[in-house]
Amino acid sequence: MQREIEKGDIFHYTYALLHHPEYRTRYAANLKRELPRIPMAPAFHDYARIGAALMNLHIQYEQQPEYPLERRETGQLDWPVEKMALSKDKTQLKCNGFLTLSGIPPQVCDYRLGNRSALEWVIDQYRVSTDARSGIVNDPNRPDDPEYIVRLIGQVVTVSLETVKLVAELAALSIDQS
Repeated sequence: MQREIEKGDIFHYTYALLHHPEYRTRYAANLKRELPRIPMAPAFHDYARIGAALMNLHIQYEQQPEYPLERRETGQLDWPVEKMALSKDKTQLKCNGFLTLSGIPPQVCDYRLGNRSALEWVIDQYRVSTDARSGIVNDPNRPDDPEYIVRLIGQVVTVSLETVKLVAELAALSIDQS
């Protein structure tokens, strides 16, 4: 016997559906210029369960454990990040002249926020920059928590890998064409 569908289930179902690779491919053009179409998938409760897990993972990203990346330290201790650089094969991240993180699994780049991975988004956003017009400096480094950005990288790797696993469960489900 199927349980009743509640409001939260609909929200979680939709969240999962928006992560489904087949859905994203099929409705790519529509998603750029219209409100999303929300078809009914045959396994509604599975989508809702996975959507709830995805939502919790994404909302609680800073509470996730750090993925155990290998830390290669050179030179004098220096945590602040000016601008990070990902290696061509995307398995290493140079944080600064002091620290390089390696052992980034290739699947991390499969979790995408638009046209780039979540890791690439963090690398782009968490850098020191100066607004050309106002001269205001945006510095994401935290003086009270100097390792914050490095810890965040590990957490984003964990979130990306867990997201890919959850979305893979959806991949076996087909979207109803009606």
